[in-house]
Amino acid sequence: MATASDAAAISSPLTAEANMQHSSSPSAVVHDGAQVDASAQLGDYVVVYGGAELAAGSAVAGFTQVWPGVRLEAGARLAAGVTLERPDEASGHTVFGTHSKVGAGATICAGVKVGQGAVVEAGTVVSHSVPPYAIVSGSPARIVGYVETLSQSERPNWHRQAEFPATQSTVPLGVGGVTLHRFKAVKDPRGDLSVGEFAREIPFEPKRYFLVYNVPTEKTRGEHAHHKCHQFLICVKGSCAVVVDDNASRCEVLLESPDQGIYLPPLTWGIQYKYSSDAVLLVFTSDYYEAADYIRNYDEFSAVVGAQKAG
Repeated sequence: MATASDAAAISSPLTAEANMQHSSSPSAVVHDGAQVDASAQLGDYVVVYGGAELAAGSAVAGFTQVWPGVRLEAGARLAAGVTLERPDEASGHTVFGTHSKVGAGATICAGVKVGQGAVVEAGTVVSHSVPPYAIVSGSPARIVGYVETLSQSERPNWHRQAEFPATQSTVPLGVGGVTLHRFKAVKDPRGDLSVGEFAREIPFEPKRYFLVYNVPTEKTRGEHAHHKCHQFLICVKGSCAVVVDDNASRCEVLLESPDQGIYLPPLTWGIQYKYSSDAVLLVFTSDYYEAADYIRNYDEFSAVVGAQKAG
């Protein structure tokens, strides 16, 4: 809570400008050495200490101490009553990515990175970094969804097996070149059969495959893109959700039948989560494993995609 002595320490011209232009609360306190953009907004009894950084368009709604080593990037917003653990040398900086949102009463542990566009729901306790565009909730925080740019009405209508004809179909998802595939499925008393053909239905010849299974329900896998490698995913048992992102649009698809597949072309950010306890995910790739082909950082992915578009 801010005190009279804290108020006396205010001397930053940025603070006065922000209060004047954006009606930041007069009870907000900014100490010398803090970097607060003129467009940042501070609510009641917010205290920003020297060494903290608030970028353009960021906001702290109220009753929060922003410690040295905390950085809010452009458009990041903290609701009222968010508790920030004080970072130290061991933990490193606490960073809220561009346009990330943290709900009221959430607790953010020291050194956590909340990714670009991510959402921390009210009351959540976050002790591990949050991926870009993830939605987390609970104590401890778990990923419960991802922010989508395609609405339910814009997404292709997936029917369950009982309603879908046993014929091949391919549906563009509207995220880059991602396509959804329904393969031929045959019901037989001796055992059911699903079949697909490479090059004809799956748009590449595979050089490698791998299986993902025994995944704890709360865990997230993937979280990367490839420079050149194509991927095709089929959940051959159980179910899992796949998030695809081309740096402009993203969407979540549920794979829940062995005759469903999803194609991810190069430069598609992919995430898999919401694994059922019996899920087995089969992945075909167009190339052998090559570590240099992986893009594991979303900011790097954004830069690569942006450079390709500019070039």
